[in-house]
Amino acid sequence: MLEWTTTDERGLKWVNVRGRIDSMTSGQIQGEFADLIQKGNRSIVANLAEVNYISSAGLRVFLVVQKQLKKAGGEIILCGLSPAIMNIFETACLLSFFRVGSSKEEIMAGEDRQESLGGAVSSEIDGISFQYIQRQADPGKLAVIGSQDKLSFAAYSEKDVAAVRAGDFRFGAGLASLGDEYEEYGKLFGEAMIVDRSLFFLPSVRRPAVDFMLYSERQQDMEYRFLHGFGFGDSFRCVAFFEGQDGGFVMLDRLVPALFKLSEANLLGIVFLAESKGVWGMHLKRSPVVENKPENGKEIFDPVNFPEWMHFSMEPGDINNVVLGVGVASRDRETAGPQVRSILPSGVSYHIHAGIFSKEPLSRETSMFELELKRVATELEVFRVEHILGKSSFRSGTVGIVEISF
Repeated sequence: MLEWTTTDERGLKWVNVRGRIDSMTSGQIQGEFADLIQKGNRSIVANLAEVNYISSAGLRVFLVVQKQLKKAGGEIILCGLSPAIMNIFETACLLSFFRVGSSKEEIMAGEDRQESLGGAVSSEIDGISFQYIQRQADPGKLAVIGSQDKLSFAAYSEKDVAAVRAGDFRFGAGLASLGDEYEEYGKLFGEAMIVDRSLFFLPSVRRPAVDFMLYSERQQDMEYRFLHGFGFGDSFRCVAFFEGQDGGFVMLDRLVPALFKLSEANLLGIVFLAESKGVWGMHLKRSPVVENKPENGKEIFDPVNFPEWMHFSMEPGDINNVVLGVGVASRDRETAGPQVRSILPSGVSYHIHAGIFSKEPLSRETSMFELELKRVATELEVFRVEHILGKSSFRSGTVGIVEISF
C-alpha cells in the first residue's frame, strides 16, 4: 500500500510518501508527480522517510521525473532516505543524479529561493503576476517585408516574392515558404515565424505538416521566401515570467497590453514560451497566389470563400502544449504610422504567429529563457504554425521584450 500527502514550504512542493514503491504502486506516485509538474511545480522534494521498500520500477519513477524537471531548470530532491533505501539507490548507481538531504531542516537550510530569481522584480499588472529582469539593450530595428495588399484577392505572383537572408533577422513572422523553384514553393506559402534566425512555416496544403530550416552560422546567406511579413531583433530589453493570479489563466488580449507597463517603448517585439490552456488560431488552406485566385471575384475573407481558404478555430485546442509565439505590438495603433499599421490586422494592435509544440515542462527562470527558446525550437516536435487570436489562454510562460525603433 502506498500513501502520500503534499505540502508547500518556502517555494518547495513536498511530497511525503509512506509505504512501498514497486511495480504495483509506482504508477500512482508517478501520476502525482506528473500532475504537480503540469501545475507548474519545478522544485519538488520527495520525503521518503516512511518508505520501507523501493524496487527498480520505483527507481525509474524518480529518474524519469528528474529528467523532466532538469530540462525545465528544476529538480526533484530526495529527503530522509533510510540506510536501506539509500543502499538501493547507490546499488543502482542513481544517487549521483539527485540532491539528497537527510532531513527537512538540512534541505531548508540550503534553500535560498530568492537567489534563483536572479534579482527579478515582482509586479502585479491587470490580474497578471510578473517576475521580470531589465537588461541593457539597444533598440531593435523593424523591417517590413513585402506587402499585404494582394492577400485579400490572392493576387501574388513570383515577382512579389521577397528573399530574406537567414542572417538578417533574429525574429519575425509572416507568410513564407522554402525552396529554390517558384513552381514548387509558390504552392506552399503559409503562416511562418522566424525564431533565432530559423524558419518554421505551415504549408498551405490539404494535410499540412510544419516544415522548417534550422539556422547555423555557416548558412547566413540561406534564403527564406516571403510574400509579406516583418522581422526584428536583436536583444531583449526585458524578460518576464508571467502567470495568472490565484491560479487563473492569462488571455493574450490581457497579456499584450500589460507588457507596455514593463516598457516605455511604443513598439515592441514580443517572443514568448507558454503552456497553453486553449489556443484560438487560424491558418491558410491555400497559397494566396494568382493561380488560386477565387473565380467569383470576391475576397478570400468573404463569407462565401472563407471556409475554403482559412482554417479557423471554432473552439480552443492544444491544451497543455508548449506555445512559442513571435510578433510585434503597438502601444497605440492609431498613432503607430502607416508602415506599422500595414503589418497589424484590422482593429488589432498586435500581430503574433505561434508554433504549437509537444507537451513539455518549461523553465520558469528568466535567466534560462534564451536556452529554453533554443531547446524548444530544436528538440520538441512542432505540430502547427498559426496566426493566434486574442482569446488564446495560458497558464504561465516567459516573454522576452525587444524595444523597437522605427
